[in-house]
Amino acid sequence: MAMPADRPCPTPFNLAAHVLAGAARHPDKIALAVLSPTRSDRWSYARLEARVRATASGLLAQGGQPGDRVLLRLGNTPDFPVAYLAAIAVGLVPVPTSAQLTTPEISRLIPQIAPRLILAHDGIALPDPAPCPVLTDFDTLADHPPAPYRMGDPDDLAYLVFTSGTSGHPRAVAHAHRAIWARRMMHQGWYGLTSADRLLHAGAFNWTFTLGTGLLDPWSVGATALIPADGLDPKTLPLLLKRHDASIFAAAPGVYRQILRTALPAMPHLRHGLSAGEKLPEPLREHWQQATGTPIHEALGMSECSTFISGSPARPAPHHTLGFPQPGRRIAILDDAGQPVPVAETGALAIQRNDPGLMLGYLTKTGFALPLRGEWFVTGDMVHAQADGSLVYHGRSDDMLNAGGFRVSPQEIERAFAALVGDCAAVSVEVRRDTHVIALAHSSDVAETTLREHAETCLARYKQPRLYARIDALPRGANGKLNRKALPDIIRTAS
Repeated sequence: MAMPADRPCPTPFNLAAHVLAGAARHPDKIALAVLSPTRSDRWSYARLEARVRATASGLLAQGGQPGDRVLLRLGNTPDFPVAYLAAIAVGLVPVPTSAQLTTPEISRLIPQIAPRLILAHDGIALPDPAPCPVLTDFDTLADHPPAPYRMGDPDDLAYLVFTSGTSGHPRAVAHAHRAIWARRMMHQGWYGLTSADRLLHAGAFNWTFTLGTGLLDPWSVGATALIPADGLDPKTLPLLLKRHDASIFAAAPGVYRQILRTALPAMPHLRHGLSAGEKLPEPLREHWQQATGTPIHEALGMSECSTFISGSPARPAPHHTLGFPQPGRRIAILDDAGQPVPVAETGALAIQRNDPGLMLGYLTKTGFALPLRGEWFVTGDMVHAQADGSLVYHGRSDDMLNAGGFRVSPQEIERAFAALVGDCAAVSVEVRRDTHVIALAHSSDVAETTLREHAETCLARYKQPRLYARIDALPRGANGKLNRKALPDIIRTAS
């Protein structure tokens, strides 16, 4: 009989040991297949665990000590999850980062990370100067006997991920080993995941949505993870779904939109899709249902707590809602005074401080900071609850942008252009129904080609504006505060 999803995490515990426990039960089963239209790179559970534990020994041989940070500058290959789990296996702390970050962007993160080692692939930007050894030979790193797992307190620091705050300065989110145990609440509360599943995730390994939903969760239950090879055209995904008998498909809404532009083949093994990263438009959900005969189950989450609100095969989300709190989650909807609001009244979605999936806190110079309002961590997502317990989404309380599932701070983009154009503002603009892009409004005479070239030198691709609009002046109120809400209409008119 399945254990309750919110059963306390056992102790001692290690995240990597939990994820790879399937190697002992079914060593020859395929854990990972990296797919292309012509071939696939297949990893059994035994091969995956052996590589992880050997790489873990290699990291220790480099002088790594428990608690040391290991910065990952890796592309979409199996090296990424192997390095991530290898570090965690022996108490090192991996810091996955987007391969799209530029040298200035990754360099700015170094003071927070203070890495002991950097693991890197060729062609991916490194900090300048590099503050520690950079390792690129992964075969040599794995040429060691297997390391034993370092078992410890479930609350020990396991990994760091970065998220953008409203100030535009990325913040390091610290998660404990228990985070993987808490993700069990998603297995039936969102995925409907079983050991028989073959889950294809369309994202890159270094995205937390892919890393958790696409790799770690399937491995935790003994399922098979299917990942497209680096650089694969999204238009080939339906063929891969069919050819490799995928039973679950996971992607951001933008990927669904791309692959629905052409006729889809029959996918007889597909049960449903999963969506996260940004709000899924209802017309897109309906189009997928018509084209494939399968539903999409959406989830709301954040780097600080992964997903915690969702629809699922067992309990689909009512129309135009996000779904329900996953079984075991502890949430509230609060007013400005931090008090729960009545049903049907809009408030800020909050997570109780003892939710097992909540972060340890934001990394600081002295430890971790967990900002709370009473016993609650307030997310900034505005929702209201219906009588049946489902939640309706009303957007963010701040001005964060969403680019292909990545949250992007407008202030970060604006700082990148300030020296070039002076006063400017980044906002999201709807260019056609349910399609939003990042736009930069400015009043300078700098040519658009110059602006685009500048963006390529200092911003990751997903942060770069897709639309540049020259306007006479940015709209401001009587107190001089920028009126962001007025900007999209002004930009559409100027364009």
